[in-house]
Amino acid sequence: MKKVNAIFVMSLFIIAGCGGCKPSGTHSDDFITVDVTASYPKKELILQDFMDVEYIPLETTDEFVCHIIDLAIGKETILVVNRGNEGDIFVFDRKGKGIKKINRKGQGGEEYSNVSGIVLDEDNGEMFVSDYGKILVYDLDGNFKRSFSHKEGTLYIKIYNFDRGKLICYDGRYSNSGTANSQSFMIISKQDGSITEEIQIPFEKKILRVVLLRDEANKMTYSAQLPNHHPIVPFFNSWILVEPSSDTLYSYSPDHAMRPFIARTPFVRSMDPEVILLPGILTDRYYFLETVKKVFDFGTNEGFPSTDLMYDSQENALFKYTVYNDDYTDKRPLFMMSEPVNDEIATWQRINADNLVNAYEKGLLKGRLKEIAAELDEDSNQVIMLIKHKR
Repeated sequence: MKKVNAIFVMSLFIIAGCGGCKPSGTHSDDFITVDVTASYPKKELILQDFMDVEYIPLETTDEFVCHIIDLAIGKETILVVNRGNEGDIFVFDRKGKGIKKINRKGQGGEEYSNVSGIVLDEDNGEMFVSDYGKILVYDLDGNFKRSFSHKEGTLYIKIYNFDRGKLICYDGRYSNSGTANSQSFMIISKQDGSITEEIQIPFEKKILRVVLLRDEANKMTYSAQLPNHHPIVPFFNSWILVEPSSDTLYSYSPDHAMRPFIARTPFVRSMDPEVILLPGILTDRYYFLETVKKVFDFGTNEGFPSTDLMYDSQENALFKYTVYNDDYTDKRPLFMMSEPVNDEIATWQRINADNLVNAYEKGLLKGRLKEIAAELDEDSNQVIMLIKHKR
């Protein structure tokens, strides 16, 4: 097992975290600096001007009725994890035709109790199902092949393909005291789960993902957790690693080099309340970001206000943004912080059939999306929207 040089990384952290080194929203050959307290001008974009869009209607039959909670996409196959705790995994082809329904839920050694994540490895004809504390490997017909445990004391809440033989994982486990493990990322073997790299993101103060309220009168503590973030974001041939406690987002390449990618200012540890900087969809020109303020009103049950930001690498400037989907005739904003996929597909989103049917009846659709909606009814499966990098 090899460990990334923490002293070298710390030196990068000190350089990248220096908020006074460059003005906010600027770029050097090494990294970008973002002032999370600054005001930025607004910019509107049309998604199709800088990304390709593909819609996949999932076939609806008595056997294939699904509500997507997670999915994995390859060149020929789509794996869909069904919402709920029934344990169904649906296999569709790339055009959305149902191929097989797999369910290996149970308490046996070859079964999962819950599907917390799924990875498709088409090259090896395998799927990796992340359960609590372990990963189970099946072929694409659902036949069990092997399993291995998470590293002791960790919980892999996000896993991605790193290369043909390895996975990259994020450890998101919190201890009973509310603190998290200092070890956040690791690269493991697909064969036996052995760790080949441990990746340490340096930070001076752990930023907890919860807001706590102590009710002394009733001797109770209430908590609210920050919205889920994407700790690993594929970015062409590298990965962006996100540790909210760090002032820097890092780029990690296949040769295991880690470099500063975006540095935030002021230091997160110096802010009260703390403001977290998170990445969303990253393209060859635009880097979509979000700031989240760590405040929560337990009286109204509302909190964690956020601001959408975008760095334009051609203009070397930051903006507040709105991105519109041009397949709607009305100006319909698009969420740019959704689930990342791989170096070809930046992200996927689900569109409910009843929403599409309603928009079609109102004449609000055009192009391929209009054609798909014309064949749906309100009980049809969801339509998958893939947002892909232009080639």
